[in-house]
Amino acid sequence: MQVDPLFGLEDRVAIVTGATSGLGERFARVLHERGVRVVVAVRREERLASLVRELGTRSLAVPTDVTSEAAVAGMVRTAVDHFGRLDIMVNNAGASDGGPAETQDLRSFEDLLRVNLGAVFVGCREAAHVMLQQQSGSIINIASVAGVVSLSERHRMAGYTTSKTGVVGLTRELGTQWAARGVRVNAIAPGWFPSEMTGGLRNPDHVQWIEERTPMHRPARVHELDGALLFLASDASSYMVGQVIVVDGGWTAW
Repeated sequence: MQVDPLFGLEDRVAIVTGATSGLGERFARVLHERGVRVVVAVRREERLASLVRELGTRSLAVPTDVTSEAAVAGMVRTAVDHFGRLDIMVNNAGASDGGPAETQDLRSFEDLLRVNLGAVFVGCREAAHVMLQQQSGSIINIASVAGVVSLSERHRMAGYTTSKTGVVGLTRELGTQWAARGVRVNAIAPGWFPSEMTGGLRNPDHVQWIEERTPMHRPARVHELDGALLFLASDASSYMVGQVIVVDGGWTAW
């Protein structure tokens, strides 16, 4: 398939965190299919080998605990040592919580912020150390519709919602800090996509609720984030910084 040069990604280097399941695995595959050399990073080491074997020589597995600053710094250093540069950073790793806020303890709340927000900050910072020297690079943070609107009508997730709202603010701040030095920071806020976190959307009652609440009257299909990812990773988005692309079938428009 012929690709418009604006969207060309051949031989660029990307890191994708949380890359062996759900959205992260999809991101790694889509980038790899477009000629990107992909570093897949995930805490569960046993899940890395099969994906990297499938992707082949233009990929590298780096077991990484994203809550460890040293581990994230090491991940970026390994990627650059192996491939020589870093062009795209996808901060995708995350977790979720659930239940009424009045019964949630502070430790679990803070633990979730550490994974969903602290790790994104560290990932951005470590990628920026390389990209600012290159004077080029695109950082893509994975937020959520929960960072834009509350989902408490059905899902009470104080920690998750707070963390994803923080990712939106962090994206805006870092985007404006680094824009003049060639580094773009933007985010994608997915709606209801099939993933481990959404239970694969296998609950019929949950799917019915999504269909009734979404203007397109259906959940997302797994490929429907590909366009936003490739747009932000490529030169097609060269004048975008600090923005959040919401891909939700109209969920937040109602």
